Amino acid sequence: MFFFSGIKRLLVGKSLPTSANAEERLNNFAALAVLSSDAISSVAFATEEILKVMVLAGSAALGLSIWIAIAIVLLLLIITLSYRQTIRAYPSGGGAYIVAHANLGIYPGLVAAASLMIDYVLTVSVNIAVGVDNLLSIPELQSLRHLKIELCLLFIALIMLANLRGVRESGRIFMIPTYAFVLIGLITIASGLYQQAFGHISAPPPTIQAAEPLAVFLILRAFSQGCSALTGVEAISNGVPAFKPPEWKNAQITMVYMGLILGTLFLGITHLANVYHIVASDSETIISQLGHSILGNGILYKFLQISTLFILLLAANTSYADFPRLASLLARDGFLPRQLALLGDRLVFSNGIILLSTIAAVLLIIVKGSVDVLISLYALGVFTSFTLSQAGMVRHWFKERTSGWLGSALMNGLGTITTAVVLIVILQTKFLAGAWSVLVSTILLVMLFLAINRHYKYVAERLSLENLAPRSYLPRQKTDIINQPAVVVVGQLNQVTVLALDYARSIADEVVAIHVDLGSTDRTKLLQQWQKLESDVTLEILDSPYRSIVNPIVDFIGDYEKRHSGIFCTVIIPAIVTRNWWQGLLHNQTGFFLKAALRAHKSRVVTTVRYYL
Repeated sequence: MFFFSGIKRLLVGKSLPTSANAEERLNNFAALAVLSSDAISSVAFATEEILKVMVLAGSAALGLSIWIAIAIVLLLLIITLSYRQTIRAYPSGGGAYIVAHANLGIYPGLVAAASLMIDYVLTVSVNIAVGVDNLLSIPELQSLRHLKIELCLLFIALIMLANLRGVRESGRIFMIPTYAFVLIGLITIASGLYQQAFGHISAPPPTIQAAEPLAVFLILRAFSQGCSALTGVEAISNGVPAFKPPEWKNAQITMVYMGLILGTLFLGITHLANVYHIVASDSETIISQLGHSILGNGILYKFLQISTLFILLLAANTSYADFPRLASLLARDGFLPRQLALLGDRLVFSNGIILLSTIAAVLLIIVKGSVDVLISLYALGVFTSFTLSQAGMVRHWFKERTSGWLGSALMNGLGTITTAVVLIVILQTKFLAGAWSVLVSTILLVMLFLAINRHYKYVAERLSLENLAPRSYLPRQKTDIINQPAVVVVGQLNQVTVLALDYARSIADEVVAIHVDLGSTDRTKLLQQWQKLESDVTLEILDSPYRSIVNPIVDFIGDYEKRHSGIFCTVIIPAIVTRNWWQGLLHNQTGFFLKAALRAHKSRVVTTVRYYL
């Protein structure tokens, strides 16, 4: 155990106290890198996805890609303005789950949450796969294409580790590649426009025969593929609490900067792809071809490719910022395992970070790193959450009717209609290509949320003390000679705790109960309940500034045993036993880790009192 603790500290860093949480905030400059990297990085593949579809209608249809890009940028403007309203209304974080749940009800909220969780997993998988493709587009590295899956998994591990080290450190890590990509992107666009203005472009237009007629469905399909440029736009609205005060104002400002950068890069790249007659290729990405044409083969081209690789890899950080936070909200409300609601050593939701990494890695292995397969699944989830979030905001303004509510409701109403139309387009054009699997996965996730919630409600009913008859015990007589002391670990005051205390009274001369406060315990309420039910036993409440349950208990028991040297002290751990093994995964395994720690510290008697559900 000590060996693994040392390795963990080496990789992740030393534990941070809960009091340091306010320090782990991002200024606007860092937040733009952390929360906008996904949206900004999408320009590396959004244009390519449009061209892959339009080329089916022949080379003459490629020129329409700029008009499709303009339509997507107008959609970006509407979504940006709409989410600014959400940020103002929900300064503590206005994710689609919170907004839809609060204003539309539990089921729309869960659909929004499931859609977002799927989209976050796809964001990690898509960006890493595209990033590796860009890396392997460099001629000197094309011989490594057979190692694509291994490279993808390596980068997932590195990003996971960076995020496990904490918000502020990940912000510092991600600022350099994000702003490097924005800088080289603007340099490339400016150079391309300069060459166009002075007639330095000699690339001949391609001659490609049409494989399909230029129909409305084809244009809509290209539009839906290009809408992948808008994934990640909502991340700033979800991550408002990560900003420094005043949080919501800083988030609004950052949202505008993100929209301006994304729109400029996307339009610039799409326009120059047409000017330089770039066509999608299996062996080289659009960004790489454009870099070759504008920057040549020198150091600037290499810098473009490397920065594109890193922005795509680190764009996954948007999901690492939002997936664990969303999972913690669902866990807090009883729709996911409660372990996902716990802050780790570095004040991040470590369990959520590890879960996201695992699912994304498995998905990449299943699809063998295919970008085409992943893109066909992309954007449906995020536009589902867009629509539900904006519809929830309309309901919010009509309920609250605060100053300026009508204008805000109209803005969010426009956002609802626009994103709903785009959602229908994406569903129709991508359904057979794989969007059906996203739809099925969303339904299954909602069913899972509801099943977990039913289990927690059942456990709460079984352990409730409402029907417990009044209890009264005579105060224990203090004696100088104690033959058998006992310490009872108390998580919550419920049926299993009462059972453990009754057992302790039957075997011990002195009984002490201990409860660890992780910072969320209502001490007054707990002590009042304790006096009503267990007044004969002393309750010690232990502070845990580092959010560890095990360490304060081990330290307390060590001191307690020293005071009773020569006498065996019985440590009693209450535990519930679920009907099925998988239900046990929904509960914290504190007892297991506590027993292991006590064994390591040579505690002599450790007893588990089990309550069977």
